[in-house]
Amino acid sequence: MTKIGVLALQGAFIEHCQILRRLAVDCVELRKPADISQDLDGLILPGGESTVMGKLLNDLGMLIPIRKMISEGLPVFGTCAGMILLAQRLSEDSIPRPGTMDITVRRNAYGRQIGSFNTVGTFAGKRVPMTFIRAPYIEEAGTDVQILSVEDGHIVAAEQGNQLVTAFHPELTDDPTVHQHFLDMIS
Repeated sequence: MTKIGVLALQGAFIEHCQILRRLAVDCVELRKPADISQDLDGLILPGGESTVMGKLLNDLGMLIPIRKMISEGLPVFGTCAGMILLAQRLSEDSIPRPGTMDITVRRNAYGRQIGSFNTVGTFAGKRVPMTFIRAPYIEEAGTDVQILSVEDGHIVAAEQGNQLVTAFHPELTDDPTVHQHFLDMIS
């Protein structure tokens, strides 16, 4: 059975685990360095507060091991704050993060909490519900980055090798399309 580790320091990790279990995938919550030493088939960095998550990853000594695992090919899926954590570059301030994907991300690009919204958009050619909460978007993507979704002129989903990111929260909907895409990347 496929085993996916979901970073469970803060944010929407429970919702990711619920979708994975519906897809008959083993989900383990990662809270401390020993947790990431398990034999994992993939990793999810959930939505939440990227500054807090980056600081906790650094303080707990998980940042460098996670960066190494991703760099060595472990499939990873980052949603919202997870996308920020995977970005090599941020257009404004910087935070501790793995920074493994060749993208530049603008944090809180759609404004404050009141600017959050739901829509239906296209992800990798399929229509999916999209929930944006204080969402970022990708301002620039490297030549090896495949754009999977553009909404209102902004890149909101992309893939590069073993890495998948979305600015929206597929874990907050009942649609498993994006998670299935990630599982297909693994197999």
